[in-house]
Amino acid sequence: MNSRRTFLLSLVASAGTPALLASRVLAQAPPPPVKLEESDPIAMALGFKLDTAKVDAKKYPQHSVAQKCSECAVYQAKAGDTLGPCVAIGNKLVPAGGWCVAFSKKPASGKKASGDGVRN
Repeated sequence: MNSRRTFLLSLVASAGTPALLASRVLAQAPPPPVKLEESDPIAMALGFKLDTAKVDAKKYPQHSVAQKCSECAVYQAKAGDTLGPCVAIGNKLVPAGGWCVAFSKKPASGKKASGDGVRN
């Protein structure tokens, strides 16, 4: 009976090993973000340009040179950074002076967005 009890205890102890190994594998740091290139299929679909001044005005009449990644709501870099992750492009790094059709002007700081929770 002692050998049966030892066997069951060792079985229970070894059952947790795969879970422990899996947690270590999953806990590894994610790969660093990569810089978006204009040749990337997602970039091409969004009309992405590394430089907002080089956007084709005929193809994108809604574009203005004042629109650039650093002024976009989905650009996630800190103020003054030259590169930053973009939510619209899978968090790939884009230059502050770039542009794509997903451009959405950041709300002015200090102003609350509509739907601020105030009831009439």
